[in-house]
Amino acid sequence: MSNRNKGIILLLLSAFGFSMMAAFVKLSGDVPTIQKTFFRNVISALIAFGFVKFYKERLFGKGENQKYLLLRSSLGTVGMVLFFYAIDNLVLSDADMLNKLSPFLTILFSAIFLKERARFFQIVAMIIAFIGTLFIIKPQFSYETIPYLAGVLSAVFAAGAYTVLRVLGDKEKFYTVVFYFSFFTTMTLLPFVIAFYEPMSLKQWIYLLSAGVFATVGQFGITMAYKFAPAKEISIFFYSTVVYSAIISITLFGQVPDIFSIIGYITIFSASFYMFWKNNKSATSEA
Repeated sequence: MSNRNKGIILLLLSAFGFSMMAAFVKLSGDVPTIQKTFFRNVISALIAFGFVKFYKERLFGKGENQKYLLLRSSLGTVGMVLFFYAIDNLVLSDADMLNKLSPFLTILFSAIFLKERARFFQIVAMIIAFIGTLFIIKPQFSYETIPYLAGVLSAVFAAGAYTVLRVLGDKEKFYTVVFYFSFFTTMTLLPFVIAFYEPMSLKQWIYLLSAGVFATVGQFGITMAYKFAPAKEISIFFYSTVVYSAIISITLFGQVPDIFSIIGYITIFSASFYMFWKNNKSATSEA
């Protein structure tokens, strides 16, 4: 099997992992969002801890990378809390697609903060994707808009975290980065969980622990996928999460996206596909 195909399979597996994570988060019901985020990260931290110890790496990375690891973890924590809030209050596939704005925003942030030149077709794709979000959000000045804004902001903070990861590059092992982020989130949210803890049923415990396991599958899958093939060659396959989430929304929750949301999905996916196609075309012409 070619490395490209290995990358595609791992990315599809990662997408499935993240979709199942979102489903279990939603299934856990009326547990506070902070508490859900906490338990999801406890499991990820434990699994990543095992990898770090197995490969005899540093748990908290190198001294010179601390500011980047802290910034990545801070942005990722806020982004995850916002994403879980959106999951709790929106149709699952709506929350998932809004979060998928992060690749477009990463291009924007990389241009602003890392001085990486954004190409014209990337700017066009970002504009098209933004138009797609308007179909999903259906802007209106009401309380109902807040979860949609949380979904968009989750993508903003995720993009910030991914931009910092670009700076980190290969300076740290992926399991060290995952452990650092999960441990940071766990410790940051622990005081809030203790202060506002809501008792959970056995079923809710199982759902949230399962969310943590599937989140780890998603995290490791996407990291390994991009080691087999460049993002520009395979990233489009990560949008399969929206297909998974739509199926889960309908079968588990009886939530059917409205026609405007579906138009939004198609618009954002089209923008992503356009960028994917142009990236590969540019790579071919440069080869």
